[in-house]
Amino acid sequence: MRVKSLAVSSALAASLILLLGGCGTFMDWLKQRPQPLLPASDLYAKGEMELDRSRYADARLAFLKIVERHPQSTYAPRARFLIGEAYYREGDWDKAIKEFETFLSFYPRHQIADLVQFRLAMSYYDQMKPVEQDQGITQKALDQFKKLVKEYPQSRYATDGLAKIDKCRERIAQKEVWVANYYFTQGNPSAARQRLELVLKDYSRTAVIPETLYLLAEVNFYEGKNTEAIELLRRLSVDYDYTEWGRRGKQRLISAGVAGNKR
Repeated sequence: MRVKSLAVSSALAASLILLLGGCGTFMDWLKQRPQPLLPASDLYAKGEMELDRSRYADARLAFLKIVERHPQSTYAPRARFLIGEAYYREGDWDKAIKEFETFLSFYPRHQIADLVQFRLAMSYYDQMKPVEQDQGITQKALDQFKKLVKEYPQSRYATDGLAKIDKCRERIAQKEVWVANYYFTQGNPSAARQRLELVLKDYSRTAVIPETLYLLAEVNFYEGKNTEAIELLRRLSVDYDYTEWGRRGKQRLISAGVAGNKR
């Protein structure tokens, strides 16, 4: 009887060893089993939670599952937008832009399409370079804000879009004046004139107009066109007397031997 008990105990011990030894394999099997498909609402809630915690990769994963596994759900469009939003908050502009553009190609009249268009424009706006650098990205931001205002005029973001349009135009005009000043100091007044006249024509409502008038007057003086130069300085000193460039214009008239500032 004792021998039999020992045999049973040995068998149980051997089974236990085998079980413990194969535990890793068993757990791997559990992990590889197909996971149940969560409802779109649960995935959306999870994605929002991860987004609020700034866990952007986890948020995108949850939203991507909605897009891929619940493409017909009402959550799919917003999930597509929030994938881009996660990239936007990380500062991964190229990927954010791609997601926003994809959304707008699929859902151009969706109720949040104006928000997506605004975020697309901001993805360019937030990358704007200093005046000394290329302003191609500023032009792209300007184009996207114009599209926002044109296609979604009743949007709550339209007012902000208009303000951003003004800022983009200001930056582009500043660049033109900066380039004109560079050309002038390098002894190329004709190239400077071309840039300055462009600013007066296309960016007449920007804050760089006083500086533009002053520099164009200097170009005229340089080329011997004193009458044109004095006319510009008089306009500057009258219309923009409250600016630093207006005050410089008055002093320049005096140094040019012109009394008064009548136009």
